[in-house]
Amino acid sequence: MTKSELIEAIAARGELTKARAELVVNCVFEAMTEALQKGEGIEIRGYGSFTVRPYKPYAGRNPRTGQPVPVPAKRLPFFKVGKELKELVNGSRHIPISGGSDSDD
Repeated sequence: MTKSELIEAIAARGELTKARAELVVNCVFEAMTEALQKGEGIEIRGYGSFTVRPYKPYAGRNPRTGQPVPVPAKRLPFFKVGKELKELVNGSRHIPISGGSDSDD
């Protein structure tokens, strides 16, 4: 699902205009982004949680040349799926897992 598909779904379910639904979606994402920038966690019961994980600097390698490249310390968002969402997704096993192509080759 893309952001525009999410906006359309919210507009349809909430009986909102697309412009109002877009405002809602953007506000939610902006609030989540701001919280993660501050190093705060986000917990959505039944869905999952977002945290910021710090990573130490390390020596990486340029894949083309094989030369060592210093990789600076960084903080990255991390998502941990909630139990309810995990069970819902796992319960949909009747849907075949595909390799990303719908063609019958």
